Amino acid sequence: MPSDEPFRPAMRGLLTERIARQLEHDIRGGELATGAKLASERELAQRFGASRNVVREVLRRLEAQDLIDVQPGRGSYVTAQGGRSVFGAARPTVRQLIEARMPVEVEIAGLAAERATGAQIAAITAAHLRVLDAPDPAVKARADLAFHDAIAEASGNPVLRVMLGSIGELMFEMMLRSNSDPAIGEPGVPHHAEILDAIVAHDVPLARSHMHEHLALGLRTYGPDLDESLDVMATRHLDRLLKQA
Repeated sequence: MPSDEPFRPAMRGLLTERIARQLEHDIRGGELATGAKLASERELAQRFGASRNVVREVLRRLEAQDLIDVQPGRGSYVTAQGGRSVFGAARPTVRQLIEARMPVEVEIAGLAAERATGAQIAAITAAHLRVLDAPDPAVKARADLAFHDAIAEASGNPVLRVMLGSIGELMFEMMLRSNSDPAIGEPGVPHHAEILDAIVAHDVPLARSHMHEHLALGLRTYGPDLDESLDVMATRHLDRLLKQA
């Protein structure tokens, strides 16, 4: 059986994400039906070559998504909420996600530059620092998502924030690659720091311009992955990172 702590922090985060994605796929795809009991922690640890601590983290995440119900002493069961994606069998592509994010997040950035309070700017700054300090691409992608959410909150428009939140998991799949792809770091392209600076300066046109450039970068750097299903692209990238870890 795998020991409790066999992985470096970077590999632990990646493995947690990979196992969670596999079990979510099995649930949403119907391989694990509503009411079905998941294998035990020990069996899941053996199946995936992970520690039981990693498996517990995966189960907590699936429970937070209402995909399973963890019953102490009895096991974990698939819940009725584990339905299919609203997009059906054809998951969106990277290109489609970028096209959707452009109008929403450019407007959000402009409104945030216009309306952000001192407390909201502090929250965006803290989120930015968490991205910089993240130990692995999976944690960094979650922090990246929180950065964009903090800007949406600062926009002062709850409708726009809900709209952005509704595609959060799709954004996370894209961010898994963006935060570990050297091509995304091409020089001279506005990223989080530049967007933050524009919001701090309450420079609306600059905030909108920087956000547009930030999102458009994927159109120049993703190559064939642009028209790949997001979940397929993200899973393939996770597997590549785990092999390198």
